[in-house]
Formats: sequence, C-alpha cells, structure tokens
Amino acid sequence: MRLRLPRWAAVTAALTVLAGAGTWTAVASDDPPPVHRADRMLDADGVRLDTSYFTGDGDGRRPAVLLGHGFGGSKEDVRAQAEGLAREGYAVLTWSARGFGASTGEIGLNDPDHEVKDVSRLIDWLAARPEVLLDKAGDPRVGVSGASYGGAISLLAAGHDPRVDAIAPRITYWNLADALFPNGVFKKLWAGIFFSAGNGAGAGAGIGPGTGDAPGTGDGPATGEAPAAGGAPAAGKAPAGSAAKAPAGAGKAAPAKPPACGRFTVELCSLYQRVAVAGKPDAAARALLEARSPSAVGDRIKVPALLVQGQSDSLFTLAQSDAMARALAANGAPVAVDWTSGGHDGGDQEAERVEQRVGAWFDRWLKRDASVDTGPAFRVSRTGGVDSTNGRATLRAATADRYPGLASGTTALALGGAPQTFANPPGGAPPSVSAVPGLGGGLSGLSSLGVGLSLDFPGQHARFDAKPQTEALRITGTPTVRVRVASTAADGSAVLFAKVYDVGPDGRQQVLPAQLVAPVRVEDAGNGRSVTLTLPAIDHEVEAGHRLRLVVAATDLGYASPAAPAAYTVAVEGPLAVPAAPGLTTRAASLPWWVWGLPLIGLAVAAVLLFTARRRTAAPAPDPELAAVPLQITGLSKKYKGGERYSVKDLSFRVEQGQVLGLLGPNGAGKTTTLRMLMGLIAPDEGEIRVFGQAIRPGAPVLSRVGAFVEGAGFLPHLSGRENLDLYWKATGRPAEDAHVDEALRIANLGGALERAVRTYSQGMRQRLALAQAMLGLPDLLILDEPTNGLDPPQIREMREVMIRYAAGGRTVIVSSHLLAEVEQSCTHLVVMDRGQLVQAGPVAEITGSGDTLLVTLAERTPDGEPVPPVPDALVEKIGALPGVGSAARADGGLLVRLDGADATALIGELVRLDVPLTGVGPHRRLEDAFLTLIGGGAA
Repeated sequence: MRLRLPRWAAVTAALTVLAGAGTWTAVASDDPPPVHRADRMLDADGVRLDTSYFTGDGDGRRPAVLLGHGFGGSKEDVRAQAEGLAREGYAVLTWSARGFGASTGEIGLNDPDHEVKDVSRLIDWLAARPEVLLDKAGDPRVGVSGASYGGAISLLAAGHDPRVDAIAPRITYWNLADALFPNGVFKKLWAGIFFSAGNGAGAGAGIGPGTGDAPGTGDGPATGEAPAAGGAPAAGKAPAGSAAKAPAGAGKAAPAKPPACGRFTVELCSLYQRVAVAGKPDAAARALLEARSPSAVGDRIKVPALLVQGQSDSLFTLAQSDAMARALAANGAPVAVDWTSGGHDGGDQEAERVEQRVGAWFDRWLKRDASVDTGPAFRVSRTGGVDSTNGRATLRAATADRYPGLASGTTALALGGAPQTFANPPGGAPPSVSAVPGLGGGLSGLSSLGVGLSLDFPGQHARFDAKPQTEALRITGTPTVRVRVASTAADGSAVLFAKVYDVGPDGRQQVLPAQLVAPVRVEDAGNGRSVTLTLPAIDHEVEAGHRLRLVVAATDLGYASPAAPAAYTVAVEGPLAVPAAPGLTTRAASLPWWVWGLPLIGLAVAAVLLFTARRRTAAPAPDPELAAVPLQITGLSKKYKGGERYSVKDLSFRVEQGQVLGLLGPNGAGKTTTLRMLMGLIAPDEGEIRVFGQAIRPGAPVLSRVGAFVEGAGFLPHLSGRENLDLYWKATGRPAEDAHVDEALRIANLGGALERAVRTYSQGMRQRLALAQAMLGLPDLLILDEPTNGLDPPQIREMREVMIRYAAGGRTVIVSSHLLAEVEQSCTHLVVMDRGQLVQAGPVAEITGSGDTLLVTLAERTPDGEPVPPVPDALVEKIGALPGVGSAARADGGLLVRLDGADATALIGELVRLDVPLTGVGPHRRLEDAFLTLIGGGAA
C-alpha cells in the first residue's frame, strides 16, 4: 500500500461494527470440542464486509488465521476448514470479499487499495481480540490461506502487510495477466466464466471446487461487537498501507456503470469488454492485471509459504506456482510446493490431506512448534492404479527434499516430420478441443490411466512424432521444442496452440496429459521466425511402446483465435526436450482418488463421457416380454447409508409408452433416491429395475435409451446454445446423425435464441436448453427431476408444453415435481410415494376421482411473444365430435372436454394432431385435495 495513517489507532477507530452487542453462537458438531462462531458486518470505508469469527474452548491467547474464499463464492465456502482450525487452537476469521456473498462494494480483483487493504483492517480487528496471540501491540500472530481468489489475497496480504507471519495459498495465480493472457493469447472462456460469475456474485455463483459446508440450521447471525474495548491498543508495528482512504472521486459524481458490468468496477468491466471484442489483450489490460497480482509485490513476500497447485488446472497452471516458488525462495523464505491431483478443471481435490498439511504448516510457523512435520519440500500426487477390492483409483506421492522446478533432468527426443502447412479457419471456428474450462469433471486427472478427450480438426494442425519408447519415461515439468513458424496473415502474426500427446502402440489412440495446451502469439512471422515453444507443465508417465506426438494447432476452444483466415507453416528445428525431475521418490499413499468405472465422469457443459466397469457377476438376462415396456420397478428397496431405516422400501410400479408419469411425494418420500437408482447412479439393496426389459446396473447399455434432466446443466457462457449441444454430443462418441438435434430443438422450442451466446439466456431458456440436451438422441425414456425449479409462471407453462410435445411422439416422460398444479396439467399418470413406499399409482383422473371432465389449457402467446388467436368455434365443435369425446366447450383458461370412452392420452394425441395450442391437460378438479388425502396432509 502507498498510503498509511501515522497511528494504528486511527485505523482501528475506522472499523465500525454495524450490528449491536456481540452474541456467541455454538456451532453444532459431532466432534468435540465445540466451536463458537460469531457473525458480524464490519464497515471498511463505507463497504460492509460480512465476517465470521471462530474460536474453540480453552484459555489463553492463540494464533489467528484468516481464510479467504474462491471467486464467486463467500465466507461459507471455508466454514468447515475454519471450524477445524478453531478446534486445533486457532482464532479463525473468515469474510466475504467485496462484491461477494452478503458483502457490499464492487469487485476489484484483489485491488491493493480495496480488497488487500480490507485484509489489513481484518488484521487490525484481530489485534484487538483478547484471545489472539500478539507478537507486539497491534501485531497479531496471523496466517492467511485460501484457494484461487482467496489464495491470491493471502500472497498479496503478505506482500502488503508485514504483520502476516505465514501463508498457504492454494490453486492460485502469481501473475493474473500471464494467467489470462498467456503468451499474448486471450483465454476467452475462463475470462468469460470469471465475468459471468462476478455478475452473479450476489447469487452465490462460484468458480472451482467447493470446500465448505452450508451454515448449520441453528446458526442465526450474531450481532456484532466493537473491535476493541477500553481504547485502542498501543501503537506497534504499523501495517503497510493500512490507512483508511476516501474512495477515489469522492465529492464528485461517479461515472455511470453499464448494467452488464454487474458487481465489477467500471475499469475492470471496460477491460474485459475491450479485450473480448478485440480478441487479444492490450498493454493497458496487462498493466492493470499485473498491478493487482502477487508478482507486483513478490520481492516483499518473505514469510513461510506452502504453495498448493493443481495438475488438473487450465486456469492457473503449474507454471504459476513455479514462478511464485522461485521468487519466494529467492527472498530467503521457507517454501514447500505441493502438486495435487485436482484443480479448477475438477478431479480429486485431496481436500482432507491438503487441509491437514495447511494445519501442520501453521502449527510449525504460527505456534512455533519445531517438532511438527510439515511434509516434504516438494510433493506430487500420481495415479497408482486401481484398487481391485473397491474399484477406486489410488494416489501415490512422489517427493523430494527440494523443489526441482520445471526443467530439471531433461531428455532430448527427436521428432520426425517435414514442414507442414495448415489453416486458421475464418472466425477461428470450428476450434480444436483440449481442456473445457472448469467443467471437465476431473477428466484431465484420468490421462495417466489412458483416458482423455481431445479434438484436432484435419487441415487445422501439424503433427510431429517421436519414436516409440523402449522403456517407460516419466515427464515432470515443461517440455520445450524449437520450431520455425511462417504466416500468411496480413500482419504477419500467428496464434498457435501447442500440445504433446501420449500415443498408444497402434499410433491412433492418443491421450492429452491433463488436457492442457500452450498458446503462443508469434509476431513478425511473415517471412518465417524461429521460436521456442514451452509446453504445459505436467507429471505424466509414457509407457514403453508409446510415443510422444507434438501437435501445433491453429485454434482451441478455450482461447481467442484471429477471425481472419490465414495459412501457417510449422517446421521443427530441434528435439523435444522432456524434463524428468530426477531425485523424486515414489511411495504409496492410501488416499482414495477416483471412483473408477462408474458413470460419474462427464463434461457437464460441453462434453459427457461415461466410463463403465464390468461386474464379476453376470447381469440378469433380458426379459423379452418387457421389451416394449419403458420401465418396470419390482420390489425396490434402499436403506440409508449406515442405518436401518429405508429411503425406499418394496416399491413396485410400471410405466407404459406414451405416458407422462408424475412422481409425487412429500420431502423425504424417496423420489430422488428412486430416480438415482433408475439412472444407474446407485445400486438398490433389493429388487429390480428394468428398462425395456433390460436390468439397470451402472453402465448398462440400455441407459443409452434414457435421457435425464437433473438439477439443470452448466453451459459454456460464450458459446451459442447450438455450439454447446454439438460439443456435448461429440463427447459421447456417438455418430452425429444419431443426435437428432433439429428434432430435439423443435420440441424444446428455443427458436432463434439457439444461435445466441448462452450468457444472454433467461433462466427459462437455460432450462429448455438443458432439456434439449437431455433429449439429444431422442431417448425413449426421459427423466426430469424438478424441471421447473426457479422458473416464473410463463416459463413453467413453456416447460409443460415441451413435456407434452415430447410424449406425444410415443415416447415416455417421468417427471418429479413439487408443483401439483403442473403435474395435474401435464401428466397422464401418477405414482404417489410417502416414507419410501408406494401409496397409489394410476391415471391422474383415477387418483383424483373425477376423470370424466378435463380442462385443456391453451397458449396465449407464441414463443416470439405474438398473441395466439382464440380457437375457432369450428375447431371446438370438431373436438367435441372426436371419438370417445362427449362434448367440448369454452371455459376460463381454455376448454372443458367431457370424455365418453376416450382417455387423456388419446385426447392429447388428437389435440396435437389438430394443432390445438395446448399447454396442459388435467382433471377439472384439483389434484391437491387427493394428494393431501393420500399422504395425510404432508407438504409436497
């Protein structure tokens, strides 16, 4: 910080607690001793910071820890870790950063004049607590930790405030400009996800793996207390830049902020919009991000630092932690580096192990306990195979007594191949696929097991192969290679994406380690230019018989490519230098890492890939008599984990083709457990589920005939709806012609919105896009779990229409919903559950007891907002004359149709055939009365 008040007391006085007298709330916990939590709103220069303070029982002063949260999250994300540290004898303070959670203010991306200064104010507050250990007056013994955004603030706090005594940043950045503009290329998808998460910060949108728990039901917000009683502490070591400062521009009108900026400051909003439109960063953008990066104060960070970085991380790569490790070690600070299996792209976060190591680090440097083992100077997690007893992949820890860096112990591998010319397509599309930012579901962590997903389009890349390995080769660090690049672009530049594949013995099967790619912008390449490509840092073993393949592509999904078409020519000018990091020793680590062989791995936004494992017991034989039956459940039971109570008990029912079946029941009835068993995600304890005669097991082939919409879906915000769906389907590995995209989209009724970026969609449009994704391939059985959650009445009506249209084609829909009125109007049949058991099953009319008269509700407007004309009298008469229909008449909200032999399913089919703009069909009597009678008045 550049400005400081001459006296620490002035800053303490500026910290005004907004609430009244302090109240302690005991945090519920199964593990003694208890933890006390107090919630307060603190005032910092007019911005309200939402904080929580955790302490355990015990007398005497104790060190303090500040825990920051990830971007888009809040203080609640780190609650569980805070409680654990409090039980271990620390005073722990968590807070929601400006613009996130319940805190006010604008997001400044850890601006030293705001977010970093807020941390100094929090340290001031800790210094006044009677239970916090002080090194001297005003100087508490304090450590700072956090993941991602919170990890960066721990580094920045150490660089700006000399009172910080130890830090443990996790999966974070050293230079944000390098992270978002690597080698001059705009990381557009991650930047877009950041911007979207910031715009939705008030709603709790988040980036990266969660680490916390939701607040306990017994915790009400505690009122605040003054940070100091009886006057300010005596002046001590003053924090750098801890002075209060009036907001910039005070006393004059602030510039108007465009609505699209959300909670970001105007300057950051302008930066993002400018770079996103240009497709490449400018000098001002780099300068702003660098000024707010830990690297800007790197020479001042001289405290013990535990640096935890993820291998499955296309946002903040291992190169970021390498830069911080080298800088901090040069300052003489104790440094340990830990490469975990997971990261921002998913995978095993090793949260329990990492938090234990963070605790040990603070025990050593805050409690000053020299007997504590803080772990090796360098540790990397490696996949150690699959445990045959439980089907789980295991991790092994490779360690060294010093950090080897990214370029030690290199081996030179010759690459074959003549110079190759390839194209940058107009608009940079279609792009190659490597990582799918933040949504890889941990796919990158499986590359060491020979599993991966990548896509390079013919004519848009060059490739050069090394010879097959005669013995296994372990890569630990960043491979490099010298190439010559020529470009036909008007400005002579080229944007390239380099990656190294592990290619199997057949020469075709290839895996991209950690799904990572290295972008590079090459200037002045019109006449050819030699450059050294630094490939992504990885830890990967190449088996004997495999070979390495260098691919240089013109595009990548995660990055911005030039819009103008151009031709690039690439030739290798030297060998591929592969680092091996000698000196590492590997030992088994009994840490569960991944559930191998279950269909849990997927690209949730852009790609889904299912892995299956064969069971030792043979699957039950198909039942030919049920081949045309979408679903039959017989004697299904499932107990709660570790208990004797049943979540589902002796459940049996059958669903026929063309039905829209509503699954109803109060909370805790077992609906979601039933759906999870139906989708093969969990196995029943007893009973059987058959879909079209095939027994359901994890990975059963018949599941390809089942589509599921469960709690919506995530989409890449800057891709259009169609591009998201296309990428998803490609990842399934099924032929493009089997997707039936146009038919699914016609049913979902997205219209022209399909070509717009998903970030412009309303909640209802996102729900319909997610439903279209579930309908790709036109599954014969469609399962919808609460599809109308978060929708307003018009959007609910649209979703109802989609379900009716889908079933009208002879397919089957199962919908679980709390909205009885919607179930009544959209479903033909019901299954009512209570306390895990079947209460009643049958047609809606039969359950309500008044099936002779139905209310047909009609659309009032088209999807484009145009009014729908009233149904003509002639058409009403034609409906009344249908076979099995007694009469039809107009009524409020639609038509009243009295049945005389026909059933609701047949009526829906006829109405669709006659182009009646129906939005629902249900009994003329409410379902609610019948439902409450069946379950004894419980809430749905």
